Amino acid sequence: MKLETFLRRDMQVSRRLLAKCKYQGTILRNGADIRTVDTVYPEDEIVLISPDTEGGILPNNDLNVQVLYRGQHIIVYNKPPFMPCHQSHGHYTDTLANAFAAEFTGLPFRCITRLDRNTSGVCIAALTAYGAGFIQGKIKKSYTAAVMGELRECGTIDAPIARKENSVMLRCVNSSGKSAFTRYIPIYSNGRYTLVKLIPETGRTHQLRVHMAYIGYPLAGDELYGEASKDISRHALHCDMAEFTEPESGKIITVKADLPQDMKALFPEKTY
Repeated sequence: MKLETFLRRDMQVSRRLLAKCKYQGTILRNGADIRTVDTVYPEDEIVLISPDTEGGILPNNDLNVQVLYRGQHIIVYNKPPFMPCHQSHGHYTDTLANAFAAEFTGLPFRCITRLDRNTSGVCIAALTAYGAGFIQGKIKKSYTAAVMGELRECGTIDAPIARKENSVMLRCVNSSGKSAFTRYIPIYSNGRYTLVKLIPETGRTHQLRVHMAYIGYPLAGDELYGEASKDISRHALHCDMAEFTEPESGKIITVKADLPQDMKALFPEKTY
């Protein structure tokens, strides 16, 4: 059924609370954004984070997260790999939200460009509701990935993505899915792995991982869409750049994050 129907009819969530979460807070399904018009399925975990409750996130001063940019409305982090953006089962004090709460006590954590737990790099959060609304849907991003094999030519992947049948998490290329476009540009290869620049033109769940596996070049270490690797303990994906308009000044801001060491280690012969 639709998420709104489930929350209002089955869970007795008030219209006021739902509106708060929908317009000022966050609604998550299995850790990812979901709209109230989207369909929910058995075994889905739905989390409502209202502006009132989100400020209650436990601060953790021991988390060392690099700040790449700071403004009146926007803050940009270099999220380490293995750090979730939001709290979830088993992750109550080790998230980016906990690091945010350590500096901005009582302020809602409005994460605009969420990254998977194992994806590193540029991650944007809004310090104000105005800032969140101002840049939402207007951010350009690029990623660096290490894929299996030797990829030589640039290209564009135009392949719709859908939820894999009988799976809550997995996605696949399917003609019944939503349109998805990814541009890829090989940077360097040592034969075993290729360093690739990825530019998503759409923002589907697991889009880059699904698309690269679809054309025969899965990400190194991607256990969901490829295979585990002895060389890296996560899928080799890093958000290296984000560009947005600063709400205060109207200036175009470009923020970059250096490639993390575990991905550099896949190319020991290369000089960075």
